[in-house]
Amino acid sequence: MSERACRHLRIHGVVQGVGFRWSLHAEAVRLGLGGWVRNRRDGTVEAVVAGPAAAVDALVAWAHRGPPAARVSRVEVSPGEGDFAGFEQRPTA
Repeated sequence: MSERACRHLRIHGVVQGVGFRWSLHAEAVRLGLGGWVRNRRDGTVEAVVAGPAAAVDALVAWAHRGPPAARVSRVEVSPGEGDFAGFEQRPTA
């Protein structure tokens, strides 16, 4: 069985109003990951991603770039927790 991982991400920069949530959701689904993504009122995007470690690492690498219109300045990555059946977009928090 492959190693599993769960990470909490906080993405900073020009990451709202550029399709970041939708694109991260699509990438997570493509990679077979579970978790969620949402905008934060402070202008960041927050996500928890869980699944095979290699897929989680690939999504974290993607988050450093984001969709074409995004300008990512920094990504905070910390251990996450949770068991997810799918990947969802959550309301702004």
